[in-house]
Amino acid sequence: MNKYLAEFIGTFWLVLGGCGSAVIAAAFPHLGIGLLGVSLAFGLTVLTMAYAIGHISGCHLNPAVSVGLWAGGRFPAKELPSYIAAQVLGAILAGAVIYLIASGKPGFELSGGLASNGYAAHSPGGYSLMTAAVTEVVLTMMFLLVIMGATDKRAPAGFAPIAIGFCLTLIHLISIPVTNTSVNPARSTGVALFVGGWALQQLWLFWIGPLVGGVLGALIYRFIGTDPSERKTGLRPEAGWELGKTGS
Repeated sequence: MNKYLAEFIGTFWLVLGGCGSAVIAAAFPHLGIGLLGVSLAFGLTVLTMAYAIGHISGCHLNPAVSVGLWAGGRFPAKELPSYIAAQVLGAILAGAVIYLIASGKPGFELSGGLASNGYAAHSPGGYSLMTAAVTEVVLTMMFLLVIMGATDKRAPAGFAPIAIGFCLTLIHLISIPVTNTSVNPARSTGVALFVGGWALQQLWLFWIGPLVGGVLGALIYRFIGTDPSERKTGLRPEAGWELGKTGS
């Protein structure tokens, strides 16, 4: 159970650090961290957890990552339900803690969204459903491409968390105005449950988009990053998401 507990704690930290910074600190009077600060917060949660629990669970923290790694031949299908359940539960606990903290401020209202993801009227920039869908698919695809490459056995050992953390930061810099940035169904679910209403109605997109993008990114890397002689063998056990062990 250690790896499932690690995924639970790691995803809790991801949502608490990322969404918490957006809700509590992004627009704090005179000293707000802004979009750049929120983007860095998400990247730093992944970077810190990768070094902390990568050797225990692989530090997926994201159903789209787990599914993508499975599609890329790096993760067994039998582990997917338990990993995804742990990630979603960790995200929900983080959403509860964020709500508890944020609601302690006079004038707090859930209508602010609690950093929920949305499109159309609930997109920070008013972007359409189609634009939001393309954004989530493409950015999650690139995220998995970076993850697969950075954790390849041929990549420099020990540096994968840095590349992946900065990739997530860049993703947020691009897409916070579009969807508030998901690329992670657990992150979206963890706060949407407390907002309810529109956040739950639009949650489907932030499951489908990242999952599709994750599979595409993993398959693309599996094609371009694998020697032709290895493509016939399927799963490559020597390559994985074991950041804390080998960085490969």
